[in-house]
Amino acid sequence: MTVAALTQLLAGATRIVAFTGAGISTESGIPDFRSPGGIWTRYDPREFTFDRYVVSAEVRRRSWAMRRELLAGAHEPNAAHRALAELEDAGRLVAVVTQNTDGLHQAAGSREVVEIHGTSRAVTCIGEPTSGVPAGCGFRAPASWAFERIDGGDDDPRCPDCDGLVKSATVSFGQAMFPDALEAAAEHATSADVLLTIGSSLQVYPAAGLPQAARSAGASLAIVNDEPTPFDALADVVVRGRAGEVLPGAVADALGR
Repeated sequence: MTVAALTQLLAGATRIVAFTGAGISTESGIPDFRSPGGIWTRYDPREFTFDRYVVSAEVRRRSWAMRRELLAGAHEPNAAHRALAELEDAGRLVAVVTQNTDGLHQAAGSREVVEIHGTSRAVTCIGEPTSGVPAGCGFRAPASWAFERIDGGDDDPRCPDCDGLVKSATVSFGQAMFPDALEAAAEHATSADVLLTIGSSLQVYPAAGLPQAARSAGASLAIVNDEPTPFDALADVVVRGRAGEVLPGAVADALGR
């Protein structure tokens, strides 16, 4: 399908919800996890489960090294992030639901952002958890807090309030999802008139269930992605391409600019 079809769909919508994955941020230079050359080609994902993080100081040290790599560089929002912020400013987009943890939507000016996998820009106390459920005291700080301590010689930073374990404020393998974020994501998806899915493989659940939920609630579904997804046949519009090349023009035309 063409960008013109996407433009027409957006032009007639008043409650757009964007659902974004790694593909929107790779254009800002942030490596993804699964593609050739991605993070999991340099780190073994089997080592980075929540339970292993809890029991192994060595896994925690490697996790901090990985997080430092992900945050390295001055990554900036790209044209796709900014286009979504423009849709929100125009009163047409009500929320961004993202699988990304990089904070680039907020940096671009988006105000209503649901981060279903958390944020790599912060760290949080997880206490001494069991069964994949954090049990922290509520301590939270910028990620730089942990790296400053690591650079100062403490390679396994502990919570300054309760001495519990500290972890990136992201969802790891085997960790319970953040229920408030999932609830907010589902509410947005099922109240949208268009769910605009961008740069997501739509293979990671429960997040990948949002397109089906939106369609079942009566929303139109648009997919912008470099590669085919399992939901292409369900979509009203599919545009194969890079988000930074597709979205700016489609949004500008939909807003009559």
